[in-house]
Amino acid sequence: METALTTLTGVAHPIVQTGMGWVAGPRLVSASANAGALGILASATMTTGQLRDAVREVKSRTDAPFGVNLRADASDARARIRIVIDEGVKVASFALAPSRDLIAELKDAGVVVIPSIGARRHAEKVAAWGADAVMVQGGEGGGHTGDVATTVLLPQVVDAVDIPVIAAGGFCDGRGLVAALAYGAAGIGMGTRFLLTSDSTVPDAVKARYLAASVQDVTVTTAVDGLPHRMLRTALVDSLEDSGRTRTLVRAVRHATEFKKISGLGWAAMVRDGLAMRHGKELTWSQVLLAANAPMLLRASMVDGRTDLGVMASGQVAGLIGDLPSCAELVARVMAEADQTLERLQAPRTSPATSHDTPLGTPLGTPLATSHGAPPGTAPSASPGMSPGTTPSSTPSTLPTPG
Repeated sequence: METALTTLTGVAHPIVQTGMGWVAGPRLVSASANAGALGILASATMTTGQLRDAVREVKSRTDAPFGVNLRADASDARARIRIVIDEGVKVASFALAPSRDLIAELKDAGVVVIPSIGARRHAEKVAAWGADAVMVQGGEGGGHTGDVATTVLLPQVVDAVDIPVIAAGGFCDGRGLVAALAYGAAGIGMGTRFLLTSDSTVPDAVKARYLAASVQDVTVTTAVDGLPHRMLRTALVDSLEDSGRTRTLVRAVRHATEFKKISGLGWAAMVRDGLAMRHGKELTWSQVLLAANAPMLLRASMVDGRTDLGVMASGQVAGLIGDLPSCAELVARVMAEADQTLERLQAPRTSPATSHDTPLGTPLGTPLATSHGAPPGTAPSASPGMSPGTTPSSTPSTLPTPG
């Protein structure tokens, strides 16, 4: 399936494995890339030396394009960008909008720039600055998130910019991919779904907590770092929300000290990063201090497997997931489901005199009697978001759907 995203990045399928801290390491990224998706390496929790080593490890595992997620407001952002350029990384993604100068530096070196945004005005700004594409995350997405649903935010952004738009927040299967294409997106980004694969290094005990979660078990809290953060509801989250201000700040100071040790940053660099975080975001110093909580509480679960001591960032879609396929199996399944869904939507309408209409809401795998599409014997047209001349595969899916 060719879309503006696959053409821009050179990947086989319009699927992005997002850059999740402590999760999106070399193993997951290379497995995603080898499956034909765009794997994104999370670098915010790495030192510059660790980032270079991780990039080289991914390159040793795959010849496919991949990307690195960067923090535009980090004090060492330019050093990290130099690593991306020197190592020949195809894509640079950003959790916060990069400056015009950073975008220009990357583009001059041939790197594709894809910032993540949560509002139409941010998309318009980075598009005007030269970004090659944007990833739009709706409120269903995991981690730091907004309160506008993907189905509302996505069409807003698609209508506002003339660069490819990647939809994120609430996606886990081929039906979602087709829905995103219908809105005008060029592909989808998935985080929680890739976290829950056999290629993910997240400990099994943590994966089990995700698999057992219902949609109602995913909540949004500001107790971790002062900003809206979507995660699994646990006893620890309840405790954080019930903590008083003094206890919360003491915990944040302890976590800041721990993060200083593992990140290699000095106090001066951490203060500069704090100033950068405050700029333009109307954050208090208490919120900046609380920012140290997030990486350390995530590390406790995603690396150490301590669900009692760590938090588990999660999209609402966790409540729809019930298995742990490999990245190759997952991507093949999503594309097969997308092809099947497109076929169903483009099936010819039969005469009411000879058959009964079958609703489009019929589950996957059930043959449709009617649909809106081309007349019998004509080729289906390209779906929205697909390049002209591209048609879906006619091979039906034999892969299971997600649980």
